[in-house]
Amino acid sequence: MVHEWALAESIAMYVARVSKGRNVRRLVLSIGRLQSVDIEIFDFALKELLNEGNVVVDELKYLNEEILLKCRKCGFEWSPSLESLGSEVSECIHFIPEVIHSYITCPKCNSRDYDLLSGRGVKVVEVVLEEGGQ
Repeated sequence: MVHEWALAESIAMYVARVSKGRNVRRLVLSIGRLQSVDIEIFDFALKELLNEGNVVVDELKYLNEEILLKCRKCGFEWSPSLESLGSEVSECIHFIPEVIHSYITCPKCNSRDYDLLSGRGVKVVEVVLEEGGQ
C-alpha cells in the first residue's frame, strides 16, 4: 500500500507542476505489470493527492504495460507469467523488480542474461490541459 501511495505522490506532483493551475482534461498513465501495482489503491491515492493539490482531472485512464523480456544470449523474446511464480516471489518482484533475474530464466536457452523491454514502472503517457495546451 505504501508503494502505491509513493508512486501516486510522484505522479500527482508532476501533474500539478505541468498543469500550472489549469484543469487537466485527460491524464493517461501506463502501469507496468512488473510493478504489481494494486490499481484500486493507486487510483484512490492519486485522486486524493490530486484533490489535495487542487488539481482537477476530468478523465483519468490507465493502460496496462505487459512484461516483455529479451534474452541477450539467444535473442528470444517472451512475456513471463508472474502468477506462476507464487505470491511470495511476486511480492519480492513488486518491491524490487530487478530481482526477476533470480526467478525467471529464458525458456529457450535457460539464460538469466536478458533485458526488460517493457512492463516496468509507472509512466505518464499523456496530459491534455484545458484550452488545448499539452
